[in-house]
Amino acid sequence: MSRSPSLPERPRLELDPDMTPDERLEALREHFKEIVQVNEQLTEQLDAARDRQHDLTDEVDQLERENETLKTSSLYIATAEELTDDGVVVKQHGNNQEVLTEVSPSIRDGLEAGDRVAINDSFGVKQILDPETDARAQAMQVDGSPDVSYSDIGGLEEQIREVREAVEEPLVNAEQFREVGIEPPSGVLLHGPPGTGKTMLAKAVANETDATFIKMAGSELVRKFIGEGARLVRDLFELAAEREPAIIFIDEIDAIAAKRTESKTSGDAEVQRTMMQLLSEMDGFDERGEIRIIAATNRFDMLDRAILRPGRFDRLIEVPNPDVEGRERILEIHTQEMNLDDDVDLGAFATETDGLSGAELASLATEAGMFAIRDGRTTVQQADLHDALEKIEADDDASSVPVAFA
Repeated sequence: MSRSPSLPERPRLELDPDMTPDERLEALREHFKEIVQVNEQLTEQLDAARDRQHDLTDEVDQLERENETLKTSSLYIATAEELTDDGVVVKQHGNNQEVLTEVSPSIRDGLEAGDRVAINDSFGVKQILDPETDARAQAMQVDGSPDVSYSDIGGLEEQIREVREAVEEPLVNAEQFREVGIEPPSGVLLHGPPGTGKTMLAKAVANETDATFIKMAGSELVRKFIGEGARLVRDLFELAAEREPAIIFIDEIDAIAAKRTESKTSGDAEVQRTMMQLLSEMDGFDERGEIRIIAATNRFDMLDRAILRPGRFDRLIEVPNPDVEGRERILEIHTQEMNLDDDVDLGAFATETDGLSGAELASLATEAGMFAIRDGRTTVQQADLHDALEKIEADDDASSVPVAFA
């Protein structure tokens, strides 16, 4: 605690009886100056004291608010399962306990089955959680119309054709399927190494069809609380129905659709529940209108056979690392805005990049530009491409070295 400043000494006037009138007048003037100086010091101290009082008042108010917050009972998260004449059935997250509780008319008017709510210790519904701040909504990435086109994808002509047949054509030419008398594929599964363009393929289809692109990673569906993952799956398809035509893209689907084991842990059981909900949603495909499903995985060998059953993912498309022609096309795409020197031969260079993915080739083009900048040039030379290739390969080697911990 800071100590209060000491007060200045009070000026004292001492007049000698032997002083002349002029000397007395001068002494009075000096005394007055001292009084004015002390008054200024006291005024400054008073202002400082008032500022300190204001700060302390704010601090007291803040502490009182914090004290009130600490005395307020915590609220628990639950889901409104059913609205009845007697109240609302809520299921508390974590313990999965279902309770019939009363709800005020003001809250009930805006409450729907499936809403997430905050409840108190007595299970009374205190508020409806805002869906915009709901963790479920934050797990989804919604893009009205991606800006990726087929021309941005190199080396995947056959894969593009298959995806367009299975996803784009049913959305654009649904009548043609009805005239032929066949049902379009229910879903498309893209599988292959990382960085080969699986997500870009899905975005390009959404762009071509003017469909809403809704992306969710499979790992986002793996939830801590019972029923949360399954609820996310339902939300995903409900959102797609609201935004149709829509394309649902589930990346890393192996996170929830891996082969089932005999494990009895609660985490594994929750993953199984989430997968069963996904299968249930996919089995209701005919009722979903203009909604197409695309999934992607880097671990095709890990997938449960149930997810590959006919009527779910009917079209399995492998997206491998590009061949030499594909690599040349990818390099052309990612260097088309770059200032290339006359000595650059992308076709010849592509033969040296065997095994690189599309993402690595895109990174390589950027690194080549960085080498030119470091050298103070405005053009990219063939040597820059080779230097960038060496850097990419060195980074790959470094990332593959196991790290030992003491």
